[in-house]
Amino acid sequence: MANDLTPLSDPGLPKHVHRKADHDPKAEKRAEQQVAILFALSAVGTILFIYSYIFIKTDLFVFLPLLGNTNAHQLGLGMGLTIALLGIGFGAVHWAKTLMSDTEVIAERHEFRSSDEDRSEFVKTVKERSAEAGLGRRSLIKRTLGISVGLVGLSPILLLRDLGPLPKKQLEETSWRTGTRLVTDPGDRPIKASDLEVGAVAQVLPELRMGQKRTLEDIGKDAVLLIRLRPEEFQLDAERKSWTHEGIIAFSKICSHMGCAVALYEQQTKHLLCPCHQSTFDVTRAAKVIFGPAARPLPQLAITVDAQGYLIAQQPFNESVGPSYWERSS
Repeated sequence: MANDLTPLSDPGLPKHVHRKADHDPKAEKRAEQQVAILFALSAVGTILFIYSYIFIKTDLFVFLPLLGNTNAHQLGLGMGLTIALLGIGFGAVHWAKTLMSDTEVIAERHEFRSSDEDRSEFVKTVKERSAEAGLGRRSLIKRTLGISVGLVGLSPILLLRDLGPLPKKQLEETSWRTGTRLVTDPGDRPIKASDLEVGAVAQVLPELRMGQKRTLEDIGKDAVLLIRLRPEEFQLDAERKSWTHEGIIAFSKICSHMGCAVALYEQQTKHLLCPCHQSTFDVTRAAKVIFGPAARPLPQLAITVDAQGYLIAQQPFNESVGPSYWERSS
């Protein structure tokens, strides 16, 4: 049983037809240029992808007005990545079909575990076929392939930018300031202590300053839950109790586990529940975690009243709102 690759010579098979590039130097040169063009097109596609991702903004009027801003942005990304990948694929296929070795061979079946001699022969064959591929002497193809593969590798790296900035700065800064009034959400109506009965819960936001606009990001970070208990029901130290007003206590609505909205309040147990992963917080003990994966209590907003009797913030949150992350100790 043969262990090597032997030329195909079965008389029952049709005669092998050689390619034009095998015997015509002009056809060979033309095929090499075509492969290089395909690799170069791939590089252009990657550049288009990067340009569309960085410079074609969805809120700008770009060069395709009939498609709309967002569609033009997405078209640039799609076309760029498609051209980049197809250019490499078509170039490699065209290279193999027109320029690489065209000798037909038969590989005889043998044992699954090859002998050491067969393995050495395999390594030798690979080196020989690699030399026949012509990378060493086809510098134009080698350069354009290197450029196209190198550039297309930037695409997934570029997409890492969509992971967003580190959360520390984003979560430390909210719209709550000393003296900011608490207003209803929705409605933006200032709230007095008398508006809340014992056992009541209300979602509030900070009052907008003159000329200020509220964004979705602001709403997510600024949302606060107001809960009114009887003052004697609290189990707080003196400082935390001073952050309440007539039994009204305020906590960030963002769960300290994964950032879901803490929206369920059980009046009898005085517990807040996050519906995503069932983290449970005890309102009477400054939202201490009593169940679930959350690692920290909900940040408490210190509140008082102004001269008109409206509830206001004594100060910003005492810590960053939102979930724990790698720059936090908990």
